[in-house]
Amino acid sequence: MTLTEDRAPSARQVLPAEERYAAELAFLAAHDSGPRPPGWVLTPRAVVTFICGSGDETLDGRMKIAPKFVGERALVERCVVTLAGERGLLLVGEPGTAKSMLSELLAAAVCGTSALTVQGTAGTTEDAFRYGWNYALLLAQGPSRTALVDSPVLTAMRSGRVARVEEITRCLPEVQDALVSILSDRRVSVPELAGTEDAQVAAASGFTVIATANLRDRGVSEMSAALKRRFNFETVGPISDADAEVSLVRRQATAVVERAGATFGVDDAVLDALVTVFRDLRSGRSAEGWDVERPGTVMSTAEAVQVAASLGVAAAYLPTGDVLDLVPGHLLGVVRKDDPADHGRLLGYWDGPVRRRAEDGSAMWRRLWDLRENLR
Repeated sequence: MTLTEDRAPSARQVLPAEERYAAELAFLAAHDSGPRPPGWVLTPRAVVTFICGSGDETLDGRMKIAPKFVGERALVERCVVTLAGERGLLLVGEPGTAKSMLSELLAAAVCGTSALTVQGTAGTTEDAFRYGWNYALLLAQGPSRTALVDSPVLTAMRSGRVARVEEITRCLPEVQDALVSILSDRRVSVPELAGTEDAQVAAASGFTVIATANLRDRGVSEMSAALKRRFNFETVGPISDADAEVSLVRRQATAVVERAGATFGVDDAVLDALVTVFRDLRSGRSAEGWDVERPGTVMSTAEAVQVAASLGVAAAYLPTGDVLDLVPGHLLGVVRKDDPADHGRLLGYWDGPVRRRAEDGSAMWRRLWDLRENLR
């Protein structure tokens, strides 16, 4: 194939949750015939099962539901109860704690689509929460329903589904406040269509909003007290169980490498060491109880997945020996994102827990200690 040859469209890199887990969603819809809130595709109990998994149980002897979110089941249950009460849900936490993934899973399970999404940025306008206009039709016909362009939120209101707002605190305060009347009055007025039946859009049963916000963005565009009162806040924290985090990193990194057309070939021992480094630096204390100076950057599970995936791609396409030799360089790429002083903190971690584990006789940590020069 030459560079100028047309190529057939490639498969999509990532499918939305409602397509990726379509078989499970269809099975759960048929399996649980209990009461459902208006507009819901699944029962609240089935939504929790979809997200947290069915454990060792094989439902109806036919399907075992795999867990998709690693976290407290009680957190997921509170989120589901909030949405069943048609109240806004705000997921907050450090970057990389799977807030967006949980939001997507909830929307897919509750209403069958996670696509009604607004990505919050400094450039997001009020139209993203209310409506805009097809200006060609507006000039040709004047204000009309056909010229009106619904926002994802307005579409969710009309159809009784879940709208998602990612990084809500990245939006300017005056833009955020467009949600206040939507979440309290459950209607949107269209003054340009005054005197017609389309002058006001009322929310259908089942409509609600899931928003996410990073704690690191606090103060960027602080939410008003009025808007905060329209949401139930739930904090999504780091994964508490080390084995569960290693399993998640392995699973997601494997998926990334397979999408890149290769086989994931990173040893479990390397993944264990990588996740241990992330957990120690994240918490400020090693598994043995030794104090660790925390870097300013967030050593999140999502970052650990990206490092593991990079190791897997390098091992598949650029094999140069032991993949463990690449770990220090990739860790530097993570810790240098925010504060230059974090480089020194990583070196301090190497001179502390890494050295002490090496002295205790671990071959893996001895090799990592020998790689300290790669951190210069």
